[in-house]
Amino acid sequence: MPSTHKNGALGALSLSDATSLSPGPRQRMAMGTVVRGSLQAGIQIKLTGDRSVEDIRAGKFVVIDGAQHEFFAMITDVSLDCTSPQVLANPPSPDDAFLRQVLSGTSTFGTLTLKPLLMRPRGAIEFDPVKTVPTHFSGVGEATEEDIADIFGAETQGGDYFHIGSPLDMADIQVCLDLNKFVERSNGIFGKSGTGKTFLTRICLCGIIKHKKAVNLVFDMHGEYGWKGTTEDPTKEGVDGLKKYFPDKVRVFTLDRAAALRRKVPIENDVHIPYSQISVDDILLLANELNLNQSAAETTYLLEQHYPKRWLTELLKMDGEAIKAFSEISGANALSLGALKRKLGRMVEECKGFLREDLPGEEDDAVRQIMGCLLKGTHVVLEFGQYRKPLQYMLVANILTRQIHKNYIELTEAAMGDKGKKPMPVVITIEEAHKFLSPALAQQTTFGIIARELRKYNVTLLVVDQRPSGIDDEVLSQLGTRITALLNDERDIDAVLTGVSGAQALRGVLASLDSKQQALLLGHAVPMPVVVQSRTYDDSEFKRSMGEFNTTAVVEMDINDWK
Repeated sequence: MPSTHKNGALGALSLSDATSLSPGPRQRMAMGTVVRGSLQAGIQIKLTGDRSVEDIRAGKFVVIDGAQHEFFAMITDVSLDCTSPQVLANPPSPDDAFLRQVLSGTSTFGTLTLKPLLMRPRGAIEFDPVKTVPTHFSGVGEATEEDIADIFGAETQGGDYFHIGSPLDMADIQVCLDLNKFVERSNGIFGKSGTGKTFLTRICLCGIIKHKKAVNLVFDMHGEYGWKGTTEDPTKEGVDGLKKYFPDKVRVFTLDRAAALRRKVPIENDVHIPYSQISVDDILLLANELNLNQSAAETTYLLEQHYPKRWLTELLKMDGEAIKAFSEISGANALSLGALKRKLGRMVEECKGFLREDLPGEEDDAVRQIMGCLLKGTHVVLEFGQYRKPLQYMLVANILTRQIHKNYIELTEAAMGDKGKKPMPVVITIEEAHKFLSPALAQQTTFGIIARELRKYNVTLLVVDQRPSGIDDEVLSQLGTRITALLNDERDIDAVLTGVSGAQALRGVLASLDSKQQALLLGHAVPMPVVVQSRTYDDSEFKRSMGEFNTTAVVEMDINDWK
């Protein structure tokens, strides 16, 4: 574990103690005493007399000081209780402040429900899963900075941990992601519109870039990640993008030169994709957008068999006679072939700003350019500009991801056979992820394959979405870490908690989050679920911290290593 110091035994709180835990190496502000509970339902504590329920927030991190163990827990519910129903049957009048004060804390009191998440024997360093409960009348105190560092690590311990936010009501204490674990598996960032998903995503990407744990490919649907992004702060025109923070490590590609000029941002690379890069699988992904039926899919396969690299070019050139002739030699239905030509013609028309029938040279092929950047450890942001319709976004994202995944498989397998270098891990960030990972598509898209592979070939996803219920359950269950801002829809909450132990207790925590800058972190990169007030992206403290670069050497590959 991160910390190497040991805790001494702390005395249990008495019911009357209202200030702090018993003296010991680690002092914690007292909150209450354990009165009942179970391993499954959680632990209930009675608040000390001077603590008001109005000061307690669901999601707060606390420590239960048991007889033999320390239990690290989260507050999942806050309620009111009393010693006798008669007190409630004849309550004091609103004007009788003295009687209300007499009853408060004795006859009437607040009760908290806690979900223990980790435990360790007194004096030990290592944590264990919770398999028992603390004894009656064990003291409960607020977690300290040392407690948080013991569990979540600290940035001062090197480049493995990255500060993402602070526990509730603990603004000066850092909660860190374990970056090595974060890039090991695909992850998700969820929340309804306006809760700060994009800011959370930028923070995570900055951590990966700063500490050189992976190389990123960001499909920037709304122009928020490259040069600059928008903000709801009326005192600021916008916020700096990844390119401003890491000018030598980030390269921005754009599908829409005109949009970049309107935004007054530099144009580093235009994206052009030849027809030959479009596969049948890319077209099938767009079945709903293009209103394609099964007959159209079969016809597309026939075209690819006859014209392996030029099937789309040849289809679009066909007139009535050519359609009839191809139908006779291939067995395709002429009506289906004609309908397919019309629909794919519409697709090409909508994407004419970046699709090309042919390109003069390999250096103009955006797929090859982007692969070259990733292999050299250069992070890529692909801005879509006006080409943000689902059809345009899904086509480009799937073409690039499919090609990158294919070539990373070849490179990884070659490295396993001692025939080349192992490529640096790549994290692909996609917004509107449910469009690629819905139950109907997750089994056939490259994104679904990557999510299920658990980084087998050094490629993972960072999915960003406001509708997690639209994502396939199997894909959700494979996400290593989930960072979730406020969600209102019950289906979305259920989806985010798919496969999570103690999900019922966390439902109330999710529902109680503030609408801005709060998120529930759980999964592979954090030892236990925790609610954080996220750090502020692009403020002076964040800018200062981004200047402290890790000096670990990046393993670079030459474009010639990629065949």
